[in-house]
Amino acid sequence: MTTDTTTAETTTAETSTAPAESSDPHALTLENVERTLDELRPYLMADGGNVEVVEIDGPIVKVRLQGACGSCPSSTMTLKMGIERKLREAIPEVNEVVQVL
Repeated sequence: MTTDTTTAETTTAETSTAPAESSDPHALTLENVERTLDELRPYLMADGGNVEVVEIDGPIVKVRLQGACGSCPSSTMTLKMGIERKLREAIPEVNEVVQVL
């Protein structure tokens, strides 16, 4: 019976570590991308804009700039120097952020 108890404890310990790995804040997931973008949204909204995640295609995050950001002449700078830089710092798997119209 002691062996069975040890096996059960080991299985429980292994199972409890699995969710921690899937919630890694540096993993390229929609949840982590949204969490990072939530840090930037107040700045975008202050200028009348916003950003929406359209798709994650491998290491490429596709976004749509909304509101004033969609038609702003500085939108490319906002995308590359703001959004892409922040996502790459927070989630190293991100290689590029591209705008989808």
